Amino acid sequence: MATSADNGAPALEARHLTLSWDEGEHVVARDVCLVVGAGEVVCLVGRSGCGKTTILHALSGLTQPLEGRVLLHGEDVTGRPGRVSYMLQKDLLLPSKRILDNVCLPLVIAGTPAREARAKAEPLFERFGLSGTERMWPSELSGGMRQRAAFLRTYLMGNDVTLLDEPFSALDALTRADMRSWYCGMSRELGMASLAITHDVDEAVTMADRIYVLRGDPRSGVPSAIAAEVAVPRPAGNVSAAEFALTPAFLDCKREVLGLLG
Repeated sequence: MATSADNGAPALEARHLTLSWDEGEHVVARDVCLVVGAGEVVCLVGRSGCGKTTILHALSGLTQPLEGRVLLHGEDVTGRPGRVSYMLQKDLLLPSKRILDNVCLPLVIAGTPAREARAKAEPLFERFGLSGTERMWPSELSGGMRQRAAFLRTYLMGNDVTLLDEPFSALDALTRADMRSWYCGMSRELGMASLAITHDVDEAVTMADRIYVLRGDPRSGVPSAIAAEVAVPRPAGNVSAAEFALTPAFLDCKREVLGLLG
């Protein structure tokens, strides 16, 4: 996996991005600035249609901003795809391939021989809670297990910055809570920088070290902008996400974010 450059720069940084859906005809978001450090989980929260996915597309290099820059460990990567990992809402596992071959796809596409790719991926199955699924088909796995496989596939892309577009939204409530907790623990353990977008405030406060609140309505001609950055007051000790969600600190943070969303 790629390692962070030792230059003191954040893992991922957006500097004054202005974004459009149609080459400037309609501005979606203006002057977007955000930072994600190594080992951090950061959430971008906003109502549906405010441009969250558009921002992720710019950060991933899939689209070119009208203005501003995207930096990866201090290097300008604006408009250059393939430099960060991108986890979509659906797991997108291929039904015709067994789980091991599904998670190996990034390596094989990059030119690694299939046997070598399998040898690299197999030792990670236990770490990602997937032991015993290597020879199974996607249809044989639960939603949570499929999502773990998708995360392992994303990890094997070899980048230390991961963008997540509401990756838990297709799961039931209990599985979603378990997967959020598991992902955050794994991400911090591996030293990854993670930026997740969501419109679920409870999810953001449960997951994140910091939350950026995006507000605006591009469909009505009001470009979105980051209204505030909110630090999440992580409790001391080994407190589970479920326990944290019952604390006054969680409720105060949720109330602050909801108030900023308007």
